[in-house]
Amino acid sequence: MNTAAERPDSETTPEREAATKRSTWVSVFVNMLLTVVQVMVGFLSGSQGLIADGIHSLSDLVADFVVLLAVHHSKKAPDDDHHYGHRRYENVASMVLGGLLLAVGVGMIWSAMHKLQSPATIPSVHAAALWVALGALVAKEFLFRYMLAVANRVRSSLLVANAWHARSDAGSSLVVAVGIGGNLLGFELLDPIAAVIVGFLVTSMGWRFFWDAIHDLMDRAASEGEVAHIVADMLATPGVLGLHDFKTRKAGDMVLVDVHLEIDGSLTVEEGHRIAVLARKTVMERHPVLSVMTHVDPVVSPVRVPG
Repeated sequence: MNTAAERPDSETTPEREAATKRSTWVSVFVNMLLTVVQVMVGFLSGSQGLIADGIHSLSDLVADFVVLLAVHHSKKAPDDDHHYGHRRYENVASMVLGGLLLAVGVGMIWSAMHKLQSPATIPSVHAAALWVALGALVAKEFLFRYMLAVANRVRSSLLVANAWHARSDAGSSLVVAVGIGGNLLGFELLDPIAAVIVGFLVTSMGWRFFWDAIHDLMDRAASEGEVAHIVADMLATPGVLGLHDFKTRKAGDMVLVDVHLEIDGSLTVEEGHRIAVLARKTVMERHPVLSVMTHVDPVVSPVRVPG
């Protein structure tokens, strides 16, 4: 006997969608302002590090719009071509975000290395660049803390990725501020060196997001902790004697579950079905589970063998 159910999007996404959009638009405003100020002051003050940080902020702005696009599409209900809905738009968006960071990071490194090969062309920067870098550091750190709090509240891995993207910007702004400060003290090489360090930070984070998204799109299982809690709730369901062939796969921030439930073989089909429905309902109410497919296996003796 096979049973399956889908959790209606209306029960799980309105608050999450609203919070995601609100925090992302805040990020859009902050990054737009920082991009304009950093790039403009970077050119006027002669700081390559500040220009690199401004380009990083521009990549954040693009990433924010990627997030908004993913949120808009992932809320679509299942249709004839997508029986499980469209939640993997979020995984694809994370992969695009990671690829964007990779490209930006490599570009930063290439440009800064070119400067380091010609030290005579490195100009002395203006003090205004340092103040802008410090201001960007404060703004990005506050943005990170705000976005991470929202991401944890609505349990969105996509928002977590974007929040840590903001934290990487805060780290890069700190490196840039140190580089600019060194340049002002007469160590001109520190400014392009700071740009190289920022480039490596961006590249590393981009690769991590890209690689994680690929694994999610290849049906990566839920975490060990999530699996343990789901299994425990299923085994605690009255009438469930054990389970085996338990499988999970990610769909955005939700989980798809397949499981064989072991139920007393002397029960009627209707009684076994009722137990399976209760187990499924319990899991979907307590965990970020989008769908549960159960198969009831009759057993002779009540031996609990979790699988």
